[in-house]
Formats: sequence, C-alpha cells, structure tokens
Amino acid sequence: MAYIRIEDQSKVVIPQNPTIGFIEGDGIGSDITKVAIKLINSSVESSYHGEKSIEWKKVLVGEEAFQKTGKHLPQESLEELRKCIISIKGPLTTPVGEGFRSLNVSLRQYFDLYANIRPVKYFPGVPSPVKNPEKMNMVIFRENTEDLYAGIEWRYDSPEAKKLRRFLQDELGVKLTEDAGIGIKPISKFRSTRLVRKAIDFAIKNRRRSVTLVHKGNIMKYTEGAFKEWGYEVAAKEFADVTVTEEQYLQNPNAYSNKIVIKDRITDNMFQQVLTRTEEYDVIATTNLNGDYLSDDLAAQVGGLGLAPGGNVGDIYAIYEAVHGTAPKYAGMDIANPTSIILSGAMLLHHLGWDLAADSLERAVEQTYKDGRVTQDIARLLNKKGLKCSEFGEEVEKRIKPS
Repeated sequence: MAYIRIEDQSKVVIPQNPTIGFIEGDGIGSDITKVAIKLINSSVESSYHGEKSIEWKKVLVGEEAFQKTGKHLPQESLEELRKCIISIKGPLTTPVGEGFRSLNVSLRQYFDLYANIRPVKYFPGVPSPVKNPEKMNMVIFRENTEDLYAGIEWRYDSPEAKKLRRFLQDELGVKLTEDAGIGIKPISKFRSTRLVRKAIDFAIKNRRRSVTLVHKGNIMKYTEGAFKEWGYEVAAKEFADVTVTEEQYLQNPNAYSNKIVIKDRITDNMFQQVLTRTEEYDVIATTNLNGDYLSDDLAAQVGGLGLAPGGNVGDIYAIYEAVHGTAPKYAGMDIANPTSIILSGAMLLHHLGWDLAADSLERAVEQTYKDGRVTQDIARLLNKKGLKCSEFGEEVEKRIKPS
C-alpha cells in the first residue's frame, strides 16, 4: 500500500496511488458509501487515465465495529486512520441523552480536525423553500474541537455537578438550582485563530470576496466575543496585505475592490441575513455550536442535508463525510440520496490536489440534477418517480466527462 507520507513534520506528500481510508457508516452508510467510492474512482480514471488511482482501505467504526470487536471505535481503527491520514466516512449513529459518546466528536478531537468545512450552493432543478436559492454559495468554517461540543458536562444529580455548583456558589457567588446540569464552554485564542486563519487562507486561494466572523459576543463576551476579536487580530497581523475590515471598505469601496473584506455578525442576526441578503456572504468562520446550526440552515435553503458535503480538516489529517444522519429505517433499501458523500468525495479529491477529477465529479452531479434525474427524497417534491441510490450513481457516472 502507498500510504500518504508526512515529511519535515508537516509536509503532506501524496503518492500517485494513495491509500485512502473509508468508514462505511451505519444505517444507509452501506448504500451511499459504495456509490461514492465508485464515482470517485470513475472521475479519477476519466481525468488521469491510469496515471493516478486510489487504493481504498476499509476501517471499522460504528455498529459494524461493535458487532465484530465489542467497541464502536477500536484502537486498531484509529491507528489505521492515522496511517491513511486522509479518509472518508458515511454517517455514524450517536444516541441522544445516553449511551456512548459521539463517534464524530471523538474522531475530530483524536485527530485534531479543528475545521469543519461545509460548502453550500444550489443545484438547478432542486426544489427549495426560498425564492432565489441560486444566490446561495457559501462555505462555512466551523471550529470543531471546543465550545460546548468539547463534552465537558455533568448530569444534574452527579457528584461532579454537585461539587461544581458548590464551588460556583462558594467561590464565585454564582447560585444555581440543585437540579441544574452543568456544561463548560471553552473558547481559546489558539483554536479560534487557527480556524480563522484557515478560513482566510481558503478565501485567498479560491478568490472569495469576504470572510464573516459569526458570534454571540454581545451576550457571551469573553468566549464568543473573544472569538470575534481574535479573528480580526489574525486578519490584521497575518493578512494585512490582502484583507480589509468592513468599516474600512465601506469608506472607500473602490480603493479596496481587490481585497477580502473581514466582517462580523451576531449569530441570531446572521440567521436572518443569510435569508434576506444571501448574496452578501461568502466564507463564514464561526464557533462550534453556531456552525452546527448555521450549516444546517444554509443546507435547508438549497434542498436539505442530503445535498450538503462536509469535511473535518486539521493541519495534517482529514476525514470527509456525509453530513446527514443514518436513517436506519432505509438501511439496505437502496433508496437513500448519496449526493452528500459524493460531493464530500469531490472535496477529498481537491484536498489531494486532484482538481481535474474533483471538478469533473462536481459537474457530473450538477448535470444529473439539471436533467431531473433524482432520488426519492427530491422526486416526491417534484411529483415524479425517484431513482434508487445505485441508479442515481449510474446517472452521475454517465455524465463524468473525460479530460
């Protein structure tokens, strides 16, 4: 196997035939992941004619791993993902309120995948709840490792919660009722600045117009408010030659027309803005919980989570993923929409630097929707018969054009 290599501690070296890990996923994962892998292979072959290829390595995580090993996330699987460096995964089950910890959060924290990247744009032919979905073309950079998702919380009747309530009252004068569970919301300068840095880097490389810092700093001044301040600080110190604040830009737009505008919005206002002034926003950098809410909100405007790709990316490791749930009642029925994981596969190809194949795959998906060839989730909105998951994959493959 030709594993991706790391040189000089941080340089990622991609061979012509890299070994890429894949986690099949729970529920509909087995249906959609195999379709995505087939299409990724097809786009690579069509674009590079055998000069490049991917060797896929299956990694057990989730229900299948539990059935075979007694663990949902075996150490052996973590080591295999570490060897692969770049991977893709289907959806994984996470119980609500009980059971094991989120596997998605565990993977993000274990590999320090601090940026959850979610591009959202409209495909013509997809029903939308908004009048002008074509205006949507945003990329969210969501901090992925801290905030409330850090998992620092205790049940209301636990010894830890009682101890912490007592400390808050005795030491800090904060009184809570005895039935209060407690969660801690850490927001750090280091993790905030590296997230914003990655968002600005992306904006520069992809010729985007602006980066918007989304926060609830008017209320949470020392966590989310600090995120905003640190974001502006990164732009001013590290990207002064290519960025400008919104305040500066509005004073003289013509003078700064070639620079990336750095601006900020309060979270609740941003939910309105992405509906009423969609075209004014481009790249978004935000905290963990805000990013979770906002990325789903944007996806809803263009047809839903089934069409939204995503990637969890750090400085070395990356895991691309289907961003929707496992939909267990549809497992094995070959009716799920595989678009999310297919487009996540295109993101993976861009990460490898294989842009020809990535662009080819994205165009094929877009053309498939333009031609009205859709799965049942979209077809029912159009009052027509939908394609099976595998049939949709075949339609996309027909539209992958040789380079």
